Amino acid sequence: MSSSKPSCEPTTRADRVQYAASRVLIWYLRLVATFDLLSAIMVPLRNRVRHHNSGEYFTPFLLTTSFTTASLATFLAVMLNRRKRVAWMFTAILMLPTFALYVWVLAALPDFRQHPFNWISAGITLIPVIALALGRREFYARGEHGNVFKAGAVALTGLALIVGLGTVLVSLTDKIGEASVGTKIRYTILRLFTLARDAEFDSKILVPRATDIVINVAATLLFLLVLYVLFRAPKGTELLRAEDEVRLRELLDKWGERDSLGYFALRRDKAVMWSPSGKAAVAYRVVGGVSLASGDPIGDPEAWPGAIEPWLEEARENAWVPAVMGASEEAGTIYARHGLDALELGDEAIVEVDEFSLDGRAMRVVRQAYNRVKRAGYTTRIRRHEDIPIAEMSELLDLADHWRDGETERGFSMALGRLGDPDDGRCLMVECTDGEGKLRAVLSFVPWGPHGISLDLMRRDRESENGLLEFMILDVIAQAKQFDVEQISLNFAMFRSVFERGSKLGAGPVLRLWKAVLTFFSRWWQIESLYRANAKYRPIWEPRYLCFRKASELPRIGLASARAEGFLEAPSLPSLFGRRHEEKVAHIAEAQRGMAAKVKGKAKAATGKAKAATAKATGKSGGSGTASGEASGEKPAGKPSDPAADQTAGHEAAEPKQPVGSKAGGNAGRNRGKD
Repeated sequence: MSSSKPSCEPTTRADRVQYAASRVLIWYLRLVATFDLLSAIMVPLRNRVRHHNSGEYFTPFLLTTSFTTASLATFLAVMLNRRKRVAWMFTAILMLPTFALYVWVLAALPDFRQHPFNWISAGITLIPVIALALGRREFYARGEHGNVFKAGAVALTGLALIVGLGTVLVSLTDKIGEASVGTKIRYTILRLFTLARDAEFDSKILVPRATDIVINVAATLLFLLVLYVLFRAPKGTELLRAEDEVRLRELLDKWGERDSLGYFALRRDKAVMWSPSGKAAVAYRVVGGVSLASGDPIGDPEAWPGAIEPWLEEARENAWVPAVMGASEEAGTIYARHGLDALELGDEAIVEVDEFSLDGRAMRVVRQAYNRVKRAGYTTRIRRHEDIPIAEMSELLDLADHWRDGETERGFSMALGRLGDPDDGRCLMVECTDGEGKLRAVLSFVPWGPHGISLDLMRRDRESENGLLEFMILDVIAQAKQFDVEQISLNFAMFRSVFERGSKLGAGPVLRLWKAVLTFFSRWWQIESLYRANAKYRPIWEPRYLCFRKASELPRIGLASARAEGFLEAPSLPSLFGRRHEEKVAHIAEAQRGMAAKVKGKAKAATGKAKAATAKATGKSGGSGTASGEASGEKPAGKPSDPAADQTAGHEAAEPKQPVGSKAGGNAGRNRGKD
């Protein structure tokens, strides 16, 4: 961290002074915003403030009777609390000239100097001025390039529109009707900043109070929009670069079995933060000013801190809120060492193929449902994506899009976001057809190390038999050994423990109330139904955690997570622009896939040349070696030695692999689900 930017916790006396000064400035703006809002609503207070802010009196900085100044003070307080450098500069531009004007008025004009109230106002304004100077290093977060020009364009356009429409509104509601157009424009401009009437217009313009409020509220909304454009954080890298994807796949080949969510780091709408050694990476996406990572870091756990630290540093520099969705217990512990707190979000259902059985009384309902669908004539076919012909894959994609619930593709932390990509050839596709051979449902699983798969996509025809997806999952479990699969990660059950413990005898009132709230919201978000659907397989429940910095940031993280998962859609320009944006993203992703293929091709070509050169060199020296071997009675080798293979074998011997199924470092702590 640079010297101009403080650490998270003030350590030296100078750091504590700077931090305290920044809090004084922020709290001054909060108090002013509250006072301005009250004075705009309460008539007696508004009249008193108006009296002390006209004639030979002036009030402290930003203390007025307007919704606009209340909104301005609120927004500045929020942005300064996020350490935005541009917010500090904007506050300085407003505050320093105001204070200089107060000093000049008190020094040069005796009429103002004779009122003690003005000295008090100047003294109160001096407090945030000092805090502004002392706490300047606390505001280090940068904004997006071009924000100033965009905010200026929005401000000019909005002001012209509001002044024009406001003047028309004043003309239509004016009861006197004798004022000139210029007078009405000046009256409208004054209403942008204050609701207090001026004596200049008392005999010229008489409009209802509602007209003044409408103009002032419109100006307030414009101020909020301008400030949002000015202070918004950088959006971050939107797409996964081709070279990052190649490197991530290499890490997944070696370490992918540690986390069932690891393959989802290959989503192409995520960015990647690498450790200095390149042995670990954090995959994340910036949504609404939240740097949202998902799952565990990819790669060697010993190198995870090297990737977590620069990710958190980038979040601090850009005023992003860092958060992690779906971290395992092992990763959550490491994130906690870097200053994040953890909250249990739910559990992931994992089925061990060797331990699963449909026998027994507990599985009777599942067994009967499976047999019912089977008697109806439904059958399944399981193939790797790479084994599906292009024409058939195209048909599968069309049907999957047709069966999708809504236009938005849902999923972020546990979804790949694409289907049928050539680079995902090791994924498993499960197709289910009815008795007439018509395709009725598809499932897709992504690799989870060499011996596991993780559920990615579930689509079915709504007119098909109930229980079809369960039928398909049971067939996957039954045929898993054919694909060398030993464990299967199914859906994520949010707040599973609440439903399980809340329904037991003796559950406390708080737990039962929490369960009732979740049951209510399950009508729209299928929280409880996902838990019930997973519990029928009697899986192993693997807890997943939400990691966050401060509890006050949880609402913002929740909104960002809902947007990332596709449950909420942020207000934006018309959908036409959204479609253009999606087409641009798809085009760039296609180009990057081509780049990745070229990189892989060059790597394979270089490896082939190296092997050929090695084989040629070994062949030349093999004659003498063979002759000497025959003379000594030794049998010659069947094929030349491969140094690369020897090196790999030696590496694997030196570094034993993590046992399959060891999410969060092992099977310890898992619980067998009960019906």
